[in-house]
Amino acid sequence: MLSELFYWLFNMSIVATLTGAVVMLLRLIKRIPRRVIAMLWAIPFIRMWIPIGIGGKYGLMAVISRFTTKTITVYESVLLRDFTLTNSVMAADSYFPITYKVQIVGKVFHVSSVIWAVAAFAVFLTFAAVYFATLREIKSSSLLYENVYVSDKVTSPSVYGVFRPRIVIPPETAESGDLRYILLHEKQHIRRLDNLWRVLAFATAALHCANPFVWIFLKCFLSDLEVACDESVLQKCNDDEKKEYALALVSCAEHKTLFVSAFGGARVRTRIERILSFKKMTAASAVLSAVLIAAIAYFLLTNAY
Repeated sequence: MLSELFYWLFNMSIVATLTGAVVMLLRLIKRIPRRVIAMLWAIPFIRMWIPIGIGGKYGLMAVISRFTTKTITVYESVLLRDFTLTNSVMAADSYFPITYKVQIVGKVFHVSSVIWAVAAFAVFLTFAAVYFATLREIKSSSLLYENVYVSDKVTSPSVYGVFRPRIVIPPETAESGDLRYILLHEKQHIRRLDNLWRVLAFATAALHCANPFVWIFLKCFLSDLEVACDESVLQKCNDDEKKEYALALVSCAEHKTLFVSAFGGARVRTRIERILSFKKMTAASAVLSAVLIAAIAYFLLTNAY
């Protein structure tokens, strides 16, 4: 059972790597807002959790299937497209249950599945320990007002927690003139549920911990999440406020914590460049972005049939 689970997990990881590579290429197009890119990262992460997809003629897997991979129909539908699995490994004769073409391949998947299960469990435990240790660090923080707290244990303003998030700032920030812009950023993180997406992203990385590309995707996703939050704030700022926001970012020391959204938590220079060149999204560009997301989602999420 474990080796069968790992077989399909391995297939999901291959497909997710291909879709993640497409998102990485899209990141190179500077005209695409990071808010759009951050949403597109959901596609490879979905591929890492859900092996079943709807068949389509014009998707990435339909193109690749002309040269390699095999499609396995899970459910045939009269009204909709068939639900299928993408089989990139193609090492089995039958799949429910899996019988391998060569016995040695079955042994390799059996041993690999045990190693994967131990490694994934260890990574999950490590992340859980870091998460709860992070929350313990700010328990002694004192309330400033609403959900804003002050703690001398943090070096940069950050949002802590997922279900009951709180903004924690260092004492010097509480007296800073940049506080308004810092809170705009952190409250936007809360509205966007960014800490939840962080936790889900780390859980996905733990599940596919043996895939080195997953860690690259995770790093890019976390960076894009910060810039996307900047864009959401700047959408409501005028030109003068945009400059003040950039100066506030410079004044905060760069600070990175795994499960919190920190004001200075991504590459500051990159964020400053994007802030100063930011243009507000119009209604037309918002519609265009929605169409782009839908088209790319179809292209990357559909299986061959």
